[in-house]
Amino acid sequence: MKTYLTCFLLIGLATALSAQNRVNIHDYAKVDRYQAQNEALPESAGKRVVFMGDSITAGWVKKHPQFFADNNYVGRGISGQVTHQMLLRFRSDVIDLKPHAVVILAGTNDIAHNSGPVTLEAVAGNIKSMAELAQQNRIKVVLCSVLPAKDYPWRAGKDPLTNIPKLNTLIKAYALENDIPYVDYFTEMEDGQGGMKVPQHTTAEDLVHPNVAGYQEMEAILNPILNAVLASQ
Repeated sequence: MKTYLTCFLLIGLATALSAQNRVNIHDYAKVDRYQAQNEALPESAGKRVVFMGDSITAGWVKKHPQFFADNNYVGRGISGQVTHQMLLRFRSDVIDLKPHAVVILAGTNDIAHNSGPVTLEAVAGNIKSMAELAQQNRIKVVLCSVLPAKDYPWRAGKDPLTNIPKLNTLIKAYALENDIPYVDYFTEMEDGQGGMKVPQHTTAEDLVHPNVAGYQEMEAILNPILNAVLASQ
């Protein structure tokens, strides 16, 4: 049933985007952004892990590439993307790479309305669909909380202080109900008022993207959970 539902959602999303906005789906979701890198990936001798996300994931690879190179991790973040765009490219950037696991960190750009208004339930639904697609292809799933953010400098007034905790509650509940590991970055990186800690984990000018110390904190939180997932088979 989940397979048919996921296929229906993907077909419906693609049809709606094509009919209503008359855009090229590949261009819209940047499905080919990592095509050359994907084709150049060698056969994995160990347990490959793909990190699916937006600019926070892309920035992680840029600021600490050794974390990925040393651990057979593959970063597939695209700046500005919302969850339905990630869902559209999930096959090419995750499933086709045949990883042992996928780490999904997504949702903050949806809250910022990068692609227009959207309900938190719809955002959570896109994340659930990615998780279900992975599981149907025997890929272990790790779901992550959205990072704290006081505001979005490029799109102010979207109330992340309220909406991020609400979305995290939906993601965590789904993870618990389906026995999926959940990585809680939010609790450790939050400043006590809902934003990310400044200057420990981000800058006052940014507020959304971690600095090097922020990524190191994320690695410390993620490592024991991901290591347990990789050791489970």
